[in-house]
Amino acid sequence: MSILECGSPLARKSHTPPSGSGNPAYRTGRLRLAGRVPPRGACRPRQAAFTLIELLVVIAIVALLAALLLPALANAKHSAARTRCSSNLRQLAIAAQLYWDEHENISFPFRGSPTNGGDVWWFGWLERWNPANEGFRQFDLAAGPLHPYLQGHGIELCPSFDYSFANLKLKASGASWGYGYNWHLATNHLDTLRQPSDTIVFADAAQVNNFQFPASADHPMLEEFFYVSTFTNEATAHFRHQRFANAAFADGHIERQPPQPGSLDSRLPDRWVGRLRPEHLRVP
Repeated sequence: MSILECGSPLARKSHTPPSGSGNPAYRTGRLRLAGRVPPRGACRPRQAAFTLIELLVVIAIVALLAALLLPALANAKHSAARTRCSSNLRQLAIAAQLYWDEHENISFPFRGSPTNGGDVWWFGWLERWNPANEGFRQFDLAAGPLHPYLQGHGIELCPSFDYSFANLKLKASGASWGYGYNWHLATNHLDTLRQPSDTIVFADAAQVNNFQFPASADHPMLEEFFYVSTFTNEATAHFRHQRFANAAFADGHIERQPPQPGSLDSRLPDRWVGRLRPEHLRVP
């Protein structure tokens, strides 16, 4: 609140002496009583403002709220990505079950016959690699054996796969596929599974490549990969959901899986590429 200006109507009214020249308390229209004459400059406006201490307190409160909210927002983002990934895997698991139902419980192959300069994999047709086309290979989802049951695009990529990673090595024009198929299940008869609820069909997958241009021994790169296995000489499961991998099991349910102890690839340790526990991958 500011003090009234001297020129305002209210100020003039407040300091105008009452009429009556016979009153000895007044002379020439000015108030003469001690302590009643407004001091010089008292009518000037005074604007309210923050003090430095108040400003610092506000900044500290904002910083504290940000520190409390940012981890919660980050966790919410991770949770949303994990949920969407689980939905993708759930749809893949349903497509696999529909395929098995129509093919006498025989699982689809991991890799089919070569054709048109490429190969038909379980997820689609991919142009064959050469040093000049890596990262730009042609890719066709519709050629995969599960496509008739999926009827569309959008579930092939996990939202937690970091496609902005500086050392990312793409295979096709844009991304191709972010999930891996259980190598040991391919071409097997589903009737051999003793516990479908314990057998993984699909999981988050990737590998560290240091042998294929533009990667090298001195420049390992992360790339999408198409299977998960128990092979001890390679790590192909990707624990990208806060150090866990999503996995779809043969009965259709989805679980988060930790890496097998000691399996993480040390060439890119911050990418969390390793192996799943073998008891969930082996097929009798």
